[in-house]
Amino acid sequence: MTALAPPPGRTQDQDRLYDLLSQLSERIGGPRLLAESTGRDLWPSHGVYFFYEAGEQRANGKPRVVRVGTHALTTTSRTTLWQRLSQHRGQMAGRHPGGGNHRGSVFRLHVGVAIIRRDGCADALLRSWLASSADPAWREEEHLIEQAVSTVIRNMTVSCLPVPTRSDGTSDRGLIERGAIALLSGPAGVGDQPSPGWLGAASPDRRIRDAGVWNINHVKERYDPAALDRIAHYVARLAQANH
Repeated sequence: MTALAPPPGRTQDQDRLYDLLSQLSERIGGPRLLAESTGRDLWPSHGVYFFYEAGEQRANGKPRVVRVGTHALTTTSRTTLWQRLSQHRGQMAGRHPGGGNHRGSVFRLHVGVAIIRRDGCADALLRSWLASSADPAWREEEHLIEQAVSTVIRNMTVSCLPVPTRSDGTSDRGLIERGAIALLSGPAGVGDQPSPGWLGAASPDRRIRDAGVWNINHVKERYDPAALDRIAHYVARLAQANH
């Protein structure tokens, strides 16, 4: 099926988003390779993150976003930005070094499903992977998939936009996440297509294949341009903080 081309206004907004992300990159010293990142890297406590994947480019040859995410969307959540990113990164040491827990990271879950399908693994392994707990008969095979997932995600780079929580417990993180995902992948046309070899093309979930991002929530929604204004606001705050 031929991909829909986004209307001119949408294209302009997509370009504006990437321009803002370029400004963000300048403010924070560029996207960080997740494999080389630790909790000591002075991450903002709260924010929205944007992942880039090697080989995935916009039509103009510049890197394209392959996942948008955030954390702590409820007033009771105490999860920090780094805690969320480390869940995606997986374990660096311990009993299963190089592995991770896809049941605590939907990002890992999606990447794992695509690997299982791409590699022609047994349907029973896929059922175990998607279950709330591992089938004991497939636990070791699951660990091998977790290692493969970690290799994929750790080789991505990530930029994080600081978006703090207000005194009343609310924040703009959800608005920005929803708006950015919908803008990059919504029903009016994707704009920047994934490469022919993108791993997400092996996903059985059409939302991932059609959107070209490792997201399923918000990919078919109409985007709210107000999200771009909020991104611009927080990028400007970074500029002020650096002077």
